[in-house]
This record gives sequence, structure tokens and C-alpha cells, in this order.
Amino acid sequence: MTSVLTLIANPANPALDPSTADAARRALAAAGADPGAADWLAPGVACDIPFAGLAEPSADKAARAALNGRAVDLAAQPLAGRRKRLLIADMDSTMIQGETLDQFAAAVGFGDRIAAITARSMRGELDFAEALRARIDILKGCSAEALYQVRDAMEPMPGARALVQTMRRHGACAILVSGGFRLFTRHAARMLGFDEERGNELEIAEGRLTGKVIEPILGRDTKLETLRAEAARLGLGLAETMAVGDGANDLAMIQAAGMGVAFQAKPVTAAAARARVDHADLTALLYMQGYRREEFVS
Repeated sequence: MTSVLTLIANPANPALDPSTADAARRALAAAGADPGAADWLAPGVACDIPFAGLAEPSADKAARAALNGRAVDLAAQPLAGRRKRLLIADMDSTMIQGETLDQFAAAVGFGDRIAAITARSMRGELDFAEALRARIDILKGCSAEALYQVRDAMEPMPGARALVQTMRRHGACAILVSGGFRLFTRHAARMLGFDEERGNELEIAEGRLTGKVIEPILGRDTKLETLRAEAARLGLGLAETMAVGDGANDLAMIQAAGMGVAFQAKPVTAAAARARVDHADLTALLYMQGYRREEFVS
């Protein structure tokens, strides 16, 4: 077998049953593939279906059509090289729950105005850097105290710790790269176990926001550059990398990575990504790499 289709359900609702796996196998066969037996990576949660004789995009399309309406994520890819050695991950609404800047804005009374700009930026309707400058300008003069409250209340996305720590245990490098602020990325990186973190710097003077972001702003291009530069530093080809994010500013790195995953993403990102996770948690990225549940670092 040369390729594999991985089916994944949410561990909180382990609804992947043999009948669903059989439906996917039949869809592959009907599309011209030669599928093998399902290999269960975690009962009720994830299984691999190896196959040959069909291109992965065609397999993905056939399986999605057959499983339409079921709460199952899937990814078709070559069997060779599926375990990745570099992870580049977005932070807000990907590795942690919620948007930190929106949460800060809500705490200081500007929640609706800031959230509206954030949503448009993440959908790709606004240039990321300009949208960030506009939001911080609105927050000029606000006390920085609420930033620390938001930082201390940050919660990991389900599966985030297992994803980062399992990949690192098996020799991968994990880097958090965010258009958010380093006050938050430093905390998230420590909390989740990343090797490194990158983010923007917020200008604060006398305990208040000045309304400025320290240039240059880390955005879409910087995320892509980080993926390429870190792969080169580690002596890896891009095929050996994985990237995950949810917004339009993540799309370039998602498309360039060997396995790029749109996680609970905005429509423009989900539509253009090689793989997407709509139902499961972040451990889906481990199952995509062929890890079994007993290999996870909990």
C-alpha cells in the first residue's frame, strides 16, 4: 500500500464505528482504489485505511462524499514520511481557546469593536498588519493590567499539550508562531511545552498601552518564513513539516507545509488547506501522523 486514509472522531464523543470505516472503504473501492483493512489507532476515535491505486485528493473527495453528515474528520496522504519532524502552530483559537486580544478588549470595554475587526481579518477581508494596528490604536490609553489577567486565564485547546509533547518526545521540534503578543505567546509556550515561540511586541508605557505595535509586525509572511527557515536550520525538507492554524494569516504556512491543517478554521482557510479538522480536537494531528493512542504523552 502506498497511501493511507485516516478517519478521526472527537475523543469526547468516540463515535467512529466499524460501519463508518466500512463506508469509507467502499467509497475508496468505488473510486478505483484497492483498500486494505482498517487499522484502529484508538477504538471509537481513529483508524487508518491503507490503499493503493488512487491519488490522495481523489480518495479524500470520495471519502468525504460517503461520510457527509457524520462527525468524522479525515485526511488522505502518502504512507511514507507521514510522521513530521517540525510543527509550526498558530496560538489564538488554535493552541489556546479564544482570541487573547479580543478578550483583553472585552475586559476594558472595547469588546465588540475589536472583535469585529478581528473576525474580518481572520476571514481574509482585511490586511492583518493594518487590522492589528487599527485595533491597538483603539485601545490606546487602556491599562495593561487586564493583559495579565487574560494571560493568567488562558486555557489550552483540547489535545494541545498531547500534540506538542508527543511530537517532541518522538524527536520533533515545535514552535509557536502567533500574530498575537509575546506576553501571551511566552506563557502559552511554557504551558504547552513548545521549544520556541514568536509573536508581536506591544508598546506599553507607564502601565498603559501607547496605541502602537513595535515594528516589524509578525503576520502571514513571517509565519511562512519561519516554517521555511526552521526547516532549513534543522536540515528538513518541507515534506517533513506540519503547520496548523485557523485564520487567513495562517494559510500561506499551511499550504507550504508537508501536512498543513486548518483547525476549526474560517471558511477561506478550511477550503484551501490540505487537511482540516472540524470535529475532533488537536490529537487529530497525531492520528494523521499514525500515532496510536498509547503513544501519546498525556
